[in-house]
Amino acid sequence: MMTNNDIFKKLRVALMLRDDQIVEILELVDFRITKSELGAFFRDEKHENYMECGDQVLRNFLNGLVIHLRGTKENPKNPNDVLAKHKAQIPVKEGASERAEFKAKPKDEDRARGDQKPGKSPAAKKPFKKQNSKGTPKIQVVEKVKYNFGKNKKS
Repeated sequence: MMTNNDIFKKLRVALMLRDDQIVEILELVDFRITKSELGAFFRDEKHENYMECGDQVLRNFLNGLVIHLRGTKENPKNPNDVLAKHKAQIPVKEGASERAEFKAKPKDEDRARGDQKPGKSPAAKKPFKKQNSKGTPKIQVVEKVKYNFGKNKKS
């Protein structure tokens, strides 16, 4: 069974939120919390400073998240734009030209392609078609049956 802490952690990761952003989201619904209190929710259950996330905290976070992503009636926002802004705020590691993606590049890119073998063009490959010997007719294995769907033959 998932606890409120698990839900909170998964939302933080999925939406790429930092602790200071979560504090701002909670302030949208007038719920004050410090970063250290917030950090206690994300700790391991066996840690001495672990704190169970109550229903009130999670409810306020979800309500604040709605306002954060969608905006208000007077000032609506596009959720995709907000999420794109979160992604852009993720810091780039030193020595990397761009933000690292999760998918690793294969050593041999030609071999990694699943649609064709390396070095062969797709036009050169012809589909294999089994040819029937010309003298023998095709044998029908299953006989054709007409279904009446529960109706009597004579009505």
